[in-house]
Amino acid sequence: MENIQTHDDLNSLMKRRLEELDELRSRGVNPFDYSFDVDSDSQTILEQYSESEERVTVKIAGRIVTIRRMGKASFTHIQDKTGKIQIYLRRDDMPDQYENFKLFDIGDIIGVEGYIFKTKTGETSVHATDLKLLTKSIRPVPVPKEIIDEEGNKVIYDQFADKELRYRQRYLDLILNPDVKKVFVTRSKIISAMRRFLDDRGILHVETPALQSIYGGASARPFVTHHNALNIPLYLRIADELYLKRLIVGGFDGVYEISKDFRNEGMDKTHNPEFTMMEVYVAYKDYEWMMSFVEEMVGHICQTVYGTTEFEIDGTVVNFQAPWKRVSMVDSLKEKTGIDFLSASDEDVLSVAKKFGIDTNKLQSRGKIIDELLRLPLKVNLFNQHL
Repeated sequence: MENIQTHDDLNSLMKRRLEELDELRSRGVNPFDYSFDVDSDSQTILEQYSESEERVTVKIAGRIVTIRRMGKASFTHIQDKTGKIQIYLRRDDMPDQYENFKLFDIGDIIGVEGYIFKTKTGETSVHATDLKLLTKSIRPVPVPKEIIDEEGNKVIYDQFADKELRYRQRYLDLILNPDVKKVFVTRSKIISAMRRFLDDRGILHVETPALQSIYGGASARPFVTHHNALNIPLYLRIADELYLKRLIVGGFDGVYEISKDFRNEGMDKTHNPEFTMMEVYVAYKDYEWMMSFVEEMVGHICQTVYGTTEFEIDGTVVNFQAPWKRVSMVDSLKEKTGIDFLSASDEDVLSVAKKFGIDTNKLQSRGKIIDELLRLPLKVNLFNQHL
């Protein structure tokens, strides 16, 4: 960001906000109220009431993201879980609250009761008749500036775009980059759709130990901790596999788990030492059945979450509707590299890896190299061809 604040600037802003906090308390205002009866949100108002001629009263709450004061009247935008909406405040409607509003800042969370109307510029807004401070923000929130250019495109200045800051302060990322929130929401919907799919087919959701005396189910280095009462080392699980298989041995016909797993190895933007995994095991079925089952599940998730199974990924149209084209790993690698990995020597594998720009110094086995080769772009096309 270009408008990075210095430590002195930050202290000055926080000092001013603390003074506002004291002033609000002296006026009998609770700056950290805990309750507000919300009955609508910005998306509902904009979608359902923007053309209504009725005087619809709503109660909404959100974080202040813009303020425009004009003496006896002010405009502010608040951001809630669904988006942004403009609030119009007039001193004559609520004199005391309007005076208190002068002590509000960007980042504060407010509750608003009012009626829906359109401004002279045609923007659907809420005309406030009552205003309540819910949370006074002491730390200032960065404020990206948005404009619409001559071609109608949204241009954002001073965007909160530093990747390290975004990852370390995810709460700010969610406030300032609404598209990030959509990723979290979509992920939650995907997991819910997956659960329903598995539950509806009689597969039982279970929980297996995260702390294990003997770790297994994958080839990975574990995190180690110590159990004081038993005076033994324990390991955070690297996979769910072995305990789930024991449940099949114990008589369950189908079990699954969506859980946290931990691997004490390298990390990058696509590999986190702590990650979520879903594993499912079903008795009396073979891998052909499981392939069809996975096809059906992925198609169900796509249809449930997005309403379609067809997507464009990096310029390629991918259709997740079953059936998918099925190829063996060996055939796929041969199509991609030109060699048969069943008979290829280690020297041939290394040569192919270097040809495709794979850093073999970081990979410790033939299997790891094969994994990297399978990540190359051709794998996308395998989903795009139906039988």
